[in-house]
Amino acid sequence: MTRGAGGEAVIGSASSGDSPVSGPAETGDSLAIRPAGAGDFTAILALNAAWVHHTSPLDEAALRDLHAQAAYHRVAEVDGGVVGFLLAVGPGQTYESPNYRWFAARSHDFLYIDRVVVAGEHQGEGVGGALYDDVTAWAGRNGFGRLVCEVNVEPPNPVSDAFHARRGFVEVGTQWVAGGTKRVSLRELTLGGGGEPRL
Repeated sequence: MTRGAGGEAVIGSASSGDSPVSGPAETGDSLAIRPAGAGDFTAILALNAAWVHHTSPLDEAALRDLHAQAAYHRVAEVDGGVVGFLLAVGPGQTYESPNYRWFAARSHDFLYIDRVVVAGEHQGEGVGGALYDDVTAWAGRNGFGRLVCEVNVEPPNPVSDAFHARRGFVEVGTQWVAGGTKRVSLRELTLGGGGEPRL
């Protein structure tokens, strides 16, 4: 699964202090989700580069900046190796993604999923779903009223569209990005929060 700024899913600071989520992946391998740290940046950059046609380019400086702005940034590990990550940004940041800016202009209680990537050899094992379960629970516990993202509609991504529909995300707008080469569906999942997020 991949998503990114102007890209999307192919199916606290960054360390909130919450304990990691553990459980089996569908392959029977051990799956753990934990806060991302600088020691994970090499793996995160490699994952992003492998799926850059769905996300957006990311170098170490840009990753450090995004990590610093992230309310949530976690990695998924299988048997001790990083096989995926999810990075999300809350309101009030200087992030220049046009999709983030669209949501920021309309809401103060959102958590924007900027990018999520799962290694190709681990897709279909429940890693992406586990990351989404974790970020959804985290956002709810921390007072966010909505979890938001975008899904490509031109060119289409039916796998991502179906994944987000199954999870209850609904379209709240559309826009053209990437110099008019992509049209995205802006989606949100309403959570129980709705006050000021506790970051």
